[in-house]
Formats: sequence, structure tokens, C-alpha cells
Amino acid sequence: MNAKAPLATSVGWTELDHRAVDTVRVLAADAVEKVGNGHPGTAISLAPAAYLLYQNVLRHDPADPHWLGRDRFILSAGHSSLTQYIQLYLAGFGLELEDLAALRTWGSKTPGHPEYKHTAGVEMTTGPLGQGLSSAVGFAMAARRERGLLDPDAAPGTSPFDHFVYVIASDGDLEEGVTSEASSIAGTQELGNLIVVWDDNHISIEGDTQIAFNEDVLARYAAYGWHVQMVDWTAGPDGYVEDVDALHAAIEAAKAVTDRPSFIGLRTIIAWPSPTKQNTHGSHGSKLGTDEVRGLKEVLGFDPDASFAVAPEVIAHTRKALDRGAAAQAAWRVGYDAWRDANPDRATLLDRLVAGKLPTDWADALPVFPAGKSVATRAASGDVLSALAGVLPELWGGSADLAGSNNTTMKGEPSFIPAGRSTHEFAGDQYGRTLHFGIREHAMGAILSGITLHGLTRAYGGTFFTFSDYMRGAVRLAALMGVPSIYVWTHDSIGLGEDGPTHQPVEHLTAVRAIPGLAIVRPADANETAAAWRAVLERTDGPVGLILTRQNVPTFPRGEEGFASADGVARGAYVLLEASTGTPDVILIGTGSEVQLAVEARTTLEAAGIATRVVSAPCLEWFAEQDASYREHVLPAGVRARVSVEAGIALSWHKIVGDAGRSISLEHYGASADSDTLYREFGITAQAVVAAARESIEAAHGTHAPASDAGTPTQGGTGDQLV
Repeated sequence: MNAKAPLATSVGWTELDHRAVDTVRVLAADAVEKVGNGHPGTAISLAPAAYLLYQNVLRHDPADPHWLGRDRFILSAGHSSLTQYIQLYLAGFGLELEDLAALRTWGSKTPGHPEYKHTAGVEMTTGPLGQGLSSAVGFAMAARRERGLLDPDAAPGTSPFDHFVYVIASDGDLEEGVTSEASSIAGTQELGNLIVVWDDNHISIEGDTQIAFNEDVLARYAAYGWHVQMVDWTAGPDGYVEDVDALHAAIEAAKAVTDRPSFIGLRTIIAWPSPTKQNTHGSHGSKLGTDEVRGLKEVLGFDPDASFAVAPEVIAHTRKALDRGAAAQAAWRVGYDAWRDANPDRATLLDRLVAGKLPTDWADALPVFPAGKSVATRAASGDVLSALAGVLPELWGGSADLAGSNNTTMKGEPSFIPAGRSTHEFAGDQYGRTLHFGIREHAMGAILSGITLHGLTRAYGGTFFTFSDYMRGAVRLAALMGVPSIYVWTHDSIGLGEDGPTHQPVEHLTAVRAIPGLAIVRPADANETAAAWRAVLERTDGPVGLILTRQNVPTFPRGEEGFASADGVARGAYVLLEASTGTPDVILIGTGSEVQLAVEARTTLEAAGIATRVVSAPCLEWFAEQDASYREHVLPAGVRARVSVEAGIALSWHKIVGDAGRSISLEHYGASADSDTLYREFGITAQAVVAAARESIEAAHGTHAPASDAGTPTQGGTGDQLV
């Protein structure tokens, strides 16, 4: 098969551009061959499409990868990382030949999948299929919201904040359910700034996709409300022809459609024009092999004995992208400077958002909740959000169809929705603030990441805590990237009551705490909830899950009756009530709705002459970050008698309570009944805490229970150990 494509006309490619594209192919083959593993096939066949994007389509400046006015490109098919890495090298983003040669090796700039903050020009970490495309929906939503904050009245296409979000997606991306969720949202939102190119090569790891993937994808995306086009490089009368002009025309047509996201199917042959492995799964996830790489180079007219060979004239030609980028940014800056002159207040807001700083005295808007009234922490959270609406325009969010239950709607704020899609319950416009994800938790998690990664705003999304399972893939990826997304997870325990065990999280606190880089915050009362929101918003180093109650919990008298203020929330754990003697005989440690049980148990224990400290520990991850002296102050090593109380499995607590400690926990599923009944029947009570405290004191003094059995959860109110 002839590898030479005809010269394009509309994009102005020369023989040198075609040589650069063929250089991409041999570099992809060489890089995977050198390391011995990887995904060469897609990078080889997508070389002209990726080159077209980076050299002719994207508005970007390789010398300034964080330029505010840039288009965003996301390689959702992250396994084909070379598709992006080689373009970053050619265009001058900072990668060089030695980086391509170091693919997938220790310390390289070219890990197996593109990683955010690791390689200049990579907008997000991709690889888990579906996450890139789904997060791209968040990028596109963020761009519209930011335009609404900064330049809402500009004509379409004239604002310095107008740009496009481009995605290359694979068959695998479209098979993952998260993209179905996110693509449906994108259609509803009419995101005309989102353009997806689908590499329709019919190959996955198990071979021809016909074995598992047969729907009419374009019809599916049309049904979502997308503008769809097909570019088939296999359909020409001359066999396989990489018609770059046709792809470019489709992209230009997509850019002209402003009221719908665009989906371009690009029919390719994987690994074309390698001699024997094109159109086979053997080129998808494995090196081609020495003979095949030689054959590819021979077909393309390269020296088969040379590796990582780039002609000087080729790299000089492609690095002209630096000049084009500088010119594009200079042209953009004319309009940007004019906008700043005409909008000084909005320019001040932009400067603050770019710097990632909160307004001076913003925390003064946080509500203070009076003692004596029981308030569900989900309700307190809703009050906090409404109070912050006026001072933090960058904060926005919503729920996965549970707004009334999650309390995620800021009072009086319009919905983020095209005006024509407003409902009786929720009215809004394209620049609104209240997000509606529908019953799509996984997409919500990915979209939250995309919104935050886009750069200027902070987003939150709510659902029942038990349904955090549905969004775990996106949450894990956010934690890996260090993206400060905010998850509002309510109905946090058996305390949600009558909905029963299907909706009652039991293992979830431990499960989400197992994700490195994710902070889990379970406030004890309304004022801890306000303090938690403050701490969350002041942190930008990773995602946070706010774990909130459905049921009312008492509001403690802060600063009175020995109760500490809620300021200690920011440190993860603090002494809520000190022992009467100052030096405790036992420490009771609780989170969320169970802190009240520790407080009640303390009263009983103190009356019996047992000096008892109560520690509220809303965030174990934040507490672990504190210096040793503070941690010793809160949990002195000399006090081995400790009891944790939390309505979930005890696995998170063994290290904290130690060898003599006890945990009041729930080691089984719940039941359908009111919350008071469930806590009583399952033995999560103040009486159980008292019994466990006495047992722990005995164990600490060596008079009860061998150390090998200590630290295990207790069942019911009996103090019997679960084995």
C-alpha cells in the first residue's frame, strides 16, 4: 500500500509537513520498541490528525503552555500517549528527542500515560478510559461560566475568553459508561465550544471491536444533541487516503456550530502503513518488533538502521509553531488589553482568580450557628453555600438529581443551563451557577475535575454518600492529579434511616479514606460544617469529600461549658472537651454524628471519676499532616486507653486507637428503620462508648484482654469483641 498521501491544499501542507508526519510514525515505533512496551499503532495512524491539530488548528503558544487564551487539547485515548508527546516535541513545548527515547521509564517526562503537572502541555492526566472526554465536558462548561463572570455581553467569538476544547477519543473511551453520561450532559448544555474527534479504527486489545461494540455511534451522539460528521479515510476510490483536508473541513464546520457540541468520527486503519501489523490488535498494545519497524521505515523512505532520526529541516519547520504561537498570543492580547481597560472591576476579579486567592475577609460571611438547636450538617452546609454566594463568585456547583436532599443549591442563584431548557423548578441561563448533573454520579466527578482544571473556578457536586461508589474512578483520578474538587456526600450513615441498607453507607468511610490524596471531612455539628467549608476552600492541594448527615445533630455551645471553638477543624482533629483533671484516663475520639455520643459518654465517665477527653476528628488526613507536637497534644502517646466511635467499619481506626483501644463501629449492613432505632439496635450508643472506655482502660493497664485482641471493634452495647 502506498504510504504517500497527496499534498493538501486548504491547510497548505508541503512535502516538509508530510515528512514531519512520517517522522511522527517512525518516532512512535522507535520509542515503543526501545522500552519494549506501549501502544504504537494508534500514534502511527493518528499522526496526520494530531499534526493537523497542533500545527494548524489549536490556538496555543508552546512557549507559554498556561496562556489564558489557549485552546485546550485532551488526549482521552491516553494509552496512545505518543500521539501527544511527539507533537509536544515537534511544536516546542519542551520535550526533546531524549525524552521520547525515555518513554515509560523512571524519571522521564514521558510516562506511560500523560500526567497533569508532569509534562508541559498536558492539561489533565488521562489513561483510565472515558475520563478525558468526560472531564473535557467540564472544561467546556467552565469556559462558559468564566465568560459569564468576565465578559458576558461580548458577541460570540469576540471575547478573549472564547476558545475551544478539543478531544481525541478512542473506541474504548466510548465504550466506558462515563462518556455516555457526560456526553448526554454536554448535549443538554449545548456546549458549542467542545469538539471531539473519535478515532474509529475498529481495534481494541481483544481485536476487532465487532466482538463487543456495534452500535451506530454517530446516531447515538446525534441523539444526545450533538452535531455529528464522519470522515472516512478508508472510503476513497484509491484505497486508504489520509484526507487531511476533509478532516480540517470537518473541524472548521464544527467550530461554526455554536449551539451544539461536535463529534467527528474519523475512520482510520490502526498502525497504517506498517507492512503486516496494520489493522491488527498486535499493533495496539505491544511493540511492533524489529522487522516490522524496519518495514515501516522502508515504506516511508527512512533509513531502517537509524533510530530516533529527525531531519534538521523537519524540526526547524515544526518549531515554527513557536512563532505562530507568539503571534497568536500577541493578537489575542490586543483584545484582552482592551477588555481590561473597559472592565477594571472584572479585571481585578480575574487577577484574583488567576492567582488562586480568596477575597480579603471572605470568611466573615460564614454563618455562626447558635447552640441549643439541632441541625443536620447537610442543612448547615446549604446555609454556608448560600452565605458564600455573594462573596465567592468562583464557587459553583450542584447535585446528581438530589439538590433538595444534598442542600447544594445556593439560594436565589440561577441554574447553569441554556435558557430554553429552564424548568418550573429551576430557571437559569447559559451563565448560571447551579449545576444539574442528573443521575450521573461518575460523569459528575469527571466534570468537576474538568471545571477545576480549567483554571479559574471551584466546583462542588453532591450525591448520597453510598453512591460515591459510582464516581470512584473520577475521584481517584482527581486525587492522583491533586485537583481540588469538592464532593458533597450526604446521608452519611445508618442515620439516614428508613431507606434501608441499600442507601446506608457502612464501608464507605474506610473505602474513600484509602484513596491517597483525598481528604475526608465529617463534621460533628453545624459550626464544624462552616469551619470545614472554610478549610476546604483555603486548600487547593487535592480533592475533599464532605461527609454530611441527614439527621439533626446537636449544635455544641462553642466557647462555653468547656467546649472548644470549631477552629481546630482545619487541623483535622482537636480537643473538643478536656478531661476534668487535664490529664485524661481515656480519650474518646469521634467523627460526625457520633461525636455527640462521645460527649454524652464523657458525662457518665467523669461522674464515675474517670477523667475523659473528647476529641473531634473530622479529617484524619489533615490530622496526619500536623507536626508531631500537635498530634501528641491531641492524642498523647502516654494515654493508651482510647475509644473511637463512628457508624461505619472500624478499619480506619486501628492505628489511632492502638493496641489497648476499642472501636464502636458497624461491621455489617444496616436495616430499614428510623435512625434512633438503628443506633440503639446496633449498639452505637453512649452506653456502648462507656463500656468500651472501661474495657480499654483495663487493657491499657494490662488487667483485661490480651494485646493481640485489643483495638478490635465492639459489637452492640455489650463490649463483646468481634473476631
